[in-house]
Amino acid sequence: MSSDDPTPRPTRLTAAAAVCAAEGLALVAGGLYMLVMGLFGDPGDSVSAETGGVTLLVLGVIPLAAARGLWFRRSWSRGPAIITQLIALIPAWTLLRASGPLIPLGIVLAAVAVTGLVLLVNPTTAKALGIGAQAR
Repeated sequence: MSSDDPTPRPTRLTAAAAVCAAEGLALVAGGLYMLVMGLFGDPGDSVSAETGGVTLLVLGVIPLAAARGLWFRRSWSRGPAIITQLIALIPAWTLLRASGPLIPLGIVLAAVAVTGLVLLVNPTTAKALGIGAQAR
């Protein structure tokens, strides 16, 4: 499908793009925070903080690119978006097994990832992206 398609973008596709964009922005924000704290703060290990920050910045590009692709109805974007949701379940599970204030964060992350997955595997989303037999 082309972004020039006159049919309106399904709400599920818009929501999936928003979920991916939010995850990408969260990764970029976390990466910037770690990088700044590694460079100017007083971390226990500045090299680890800087490396972690750069890693999060690079990883943030994937869901942001997927969100842009979803917004413009590019069929390739669903794969990276689904992978992002699946990978988000790993830290969500880790946070859910932690104690104290990390548990609510794990609940939110798991809910966002599962919501993203449901939106991405929905037949309406697949059809809007030109994926599968329904789109043909």
